[in-house]
Amino acid sequence: MQVCIAGFKKGQLKILAHSFDRSLGGRDFDEVLFHHFSAKFKEEYKIDVSQNARACLRLRAACEKLKKVLSANPEAPLNIECLMDEKDVRGFIKREEFEQISAPILQCVKAPLEKALADAGLAVGDVHMVEVVGSASRIPSILKILTEFFGKEPRRTMNASECVGRGCALQCAILSPTFKVREFQVNESFPFPISLSWKGSVPDAQNGGAEQEQLVFPKGNPIPSVKAVTFHKTSSFSVDVQYSDVSDLQAPAKISTYTIGPFPTLRSEKPKLKVKVRLNLHGIVSVDSATLLEEEEVEVPVSKELAKEDAKMETDEKPNDTSAPGANETDVNMQDAKGTAEAAGVENGVPQSGDKPVQMETDTKVEAPKKKVKKTNVPVAELVYGAMLSGDLQKAVEKEFEMALQDRVMEETKDKKNAVEAYVYDMRNKLCDKYHDFVTASDKEELMAKLQETEDWLYEDGEDETKGVYIAKLEELKKQGDPIEERYKEYSERGTIIDQLAYCINSYREAAVSNDTKFDHIELAEKQKVLNECVEAEAWLREKKQQQDQLPKYATPVLLSADVRKKAEALDRFCRPIMMKPKPAKPATPEAPATPPHPGSEAQPQGANSPKASPNRNGDPSENVPAGSGEAPPASVEPMETDKPETTSAA
Repeated sequence: MQVCIAGFKKGQLKILAHSFDRSLGGRDFDEVLFHHFSAKFKEEYKIDVSQNARACLRLRAACEKLKKVLSANPEAPLNIECLMDEKDVRGFIKREEFEQISAPILQCVKAPLEKALADAGLAVGDVHMVEVVGSASRIPSILKILTEFFGKEPRRTMNASECVGRGCALQCAILSPTFKVREFQVNESFPFPISLSWKGSVPDAQNGGAEQEQLVFPKGNPIPSVKAVTFHKTSSFSVDVQYSDVSDLQAPAKISTYTIGPFPTLRSEKPKLKVKVRLNLHGIVSVDSATLLEEEEVEVPVSKELAKEDAKMETDEKPNDTSAPGANETDVNMQDAKGTAEAAGVENGVPQSGDKPVQMETDTKVEAPKKKVKKTNVPVAELVYGAMLSGDLQKAVEKEFEMALQDRVMEETKDKKNAVEAYVYDMRNKLCDKYHDFVTASDKEELMAKLQETEDWLYEDGEDETKGVYIAKLEELKKQGDPIEERYKEYSERGTIIDQLAYCINSYREAAVSNDTKFDHIELAEKQKVLNECVEAEAWLREKKQQQDQLPKYATPVLLSADVRKKAEALDRFCRPIMMKPKPAKPATPEAPATPPHPGSEAQPQGANSPKASPNRNGDPSENVPAGSGEAPPASVEPMETDKPETTSAA
């Protein structure tokens, strides 16, 4: 039994408390009924069910069904045939009797409820809604206890048996980068307190090497979380990650052990080791890293230090112009220097702003040596109790791949077996229906006998065969069935393919004999080639079609759809380049240079601008005037159109 108190906001869920009882569940009610009827049958039928494993299994299964019946009915019977020693047993129980024998279990229901409320610091009235899930929550007596405890009737808005699986799937979708779900934040808390323990060092007089323990993650700590623990050690040491309280757990206290070191030691004081402990999103506690912090004294001349401070202070006193070059870099350097000074605990770090260089010169701590913190990563070795060794883990992974391969082979074998069975049934039906006219009587009888033989083999000797055997059996059947199927397929598709070829022949023939102007540029010899190709294709189709019409449907066809399709493609490949040949491009007429009009002539500019005027090479329209004319023609003279083709040809 688990009790969870959660706070809900829009798009957010926060776990406030969590409690449980390991010895309370739906299976315990089955055991109560099992012991009740076991004693009853021992008294009435003189049989001891506990001495027979098969009888125990059958009685437990019947008791589980009986519990479900009692959840919806006031009474229920129990009947089992040949339970033991070839004896049929019968029983009967009422819901009141069931609740009476289950009273010790029902008394344990309130304890997790009270514990969860106490951990959350809430009263019963602070709970707005109670939701029950789980198959055993359907027991009426449990609902009655919950109603009396909370003062409100529990709700059943979720599927009691599937909501946990659905919730896990939703959480996986939230964590997975593959799926996109609505934004929802889950603030989980860790239900167990976790602490670190280690042995004190030998030189410690006050500890004397005794075991020391520190609570790192208390109960209810948010998930995920990171804590930093500082140690003062001079050599390698071990840290144990363990449960602080194992009263509610059926597991050992120690979780893992981490060996930190080796690391270089200092001559004077104990080095400072900062250990980072992580509680990740999955509730697993581990030591992430260990860092050795050492303070080193760096000698810096006073004059240079003051010069640097003055330069930095002058930069700080300038206006805050973010567009000035180097302004951002200066701010970063100052912050870094300030952070280093704070980390080392030194007071003479670079001041922020407002301090004057004069104050820096009068500061008495300027002459002190500057300290710098040096960080060194320390190796960490992990030992998880109860976990598999690396070699065993690798063997398990290889075994998993091997089993996955076996599963895939079994799945493919099952598919091939189903394919053989489906082919037998499908071909048998088609031989009596669609394929009836496409197979001779003798071939049909032979194939039907083969199909019946294969069906009998599938349910007898071929029940559990390998994938290769089923493939061979299917190929053997298809050797006889494929020719029949091909003849039916050819008969069904032949008409459409022939119509396509006939349409192709007629289209190119009509285009070759057409008087359309778009085909005038094609030479007659080329058109004649197209006509000859169409005549040849038509003669071939007529001959093959006559031969095919004389054959029965069960005979091997002489006119195949593939051959007709190839003929149509060959005809199109030959005729298309000829009939789709583009027209030759017309040569462009060069533009005549513009000449100024003669003085006193008004008709020339009009003629030059007229769309019907076609100037000669000299650009003078007067040269196109017929002989014997003594004056220039007007701009709209019709003979200009007659002279236009000659002028264009000359150009």
